[in-house]
Amino acid sequence: MTRIIIAGAKGRMGQVLLRAAEKFPAVTVAAQIDLGQDLAGVIEGADVVVDFTAHEATLPFARLCARHKKAMVIGTTGHTAAERTELLDVSRQVPMVWSANFSLGVNVLFWLTGKAAGILGPDYDLEIVEMHHRLKKDAPSGTAQTLAQILARARQQPLDKVARHGREGMVGERTASEIGIHAVRGGDVVGDHTVIFATTGERLELAHKASSRECFAGGALRAAQWVAGRAPGLYDMQDVLGLK
Repeated sequence: MTRIIIAGAKGRMGQVLLRAAEKFPAVTVAAQIDLGQDLAGVIEGADVVVDFTAHEATLPFARLCARHKKAMVIGTTGHTAAERTELLDVSRQVPMVWSANFSLGVNVLFWLTGKAAGILGPDYDLEIVEMHHRLKKDAPSGTAQTLAQILARARQQPLDKVARHGREGMVGERTASEIGIHAVRGGDVVGDHTVIFATTGERLELAHKASSRECFAGGALRAAQWVAGRAPGLYDMQDVLGLK
């Protein structure tokens, strides 16, 4: 039995995790906390801390996990470059599953995107469109950024040089190297992601649409069970699902 602490238990995702854990026999919730509450007081009673809070809270939690040698599952997005760098340092001390999206379907989308980009080659224009609910604070989504990284890696291009976030005005013709990334916000959309491969005469689209956060919760709980007892290091859902 894997004992977990849910950080961000009062949030939308935290509430879904709590409900999902009731149906997940391999995992038990040892404690639940939210922003402003003390993780240090309960951390010894758990094997894994599952973080779905805010980017500024993740790093203090990670430092505490490192001191107590507890594994982490990180589903929070929007971290700064400095926060990401220090979180990578922490992952050398404890096992950490860090993923932009814990949905099993999305992680298959990640895998398919890399395969398609390699098969289709450089003659296809690459565009990503994502849509989320109006309350989402960061853009583009972490999932869209991961998809862009996969495409850039397949093309052996630095993403910061080829990413194009939206277009407005006389921007000129689309270059062959750019990767378009477009964020749409509205309503209560849980998460839609589409990767477009377009060339003369045809277009291929790979899409995933989430209608409930339960798909993310199930994946996060599966990751928590998987990471407990692993060697220190940075893992993602591709590792958890054996897709690497």
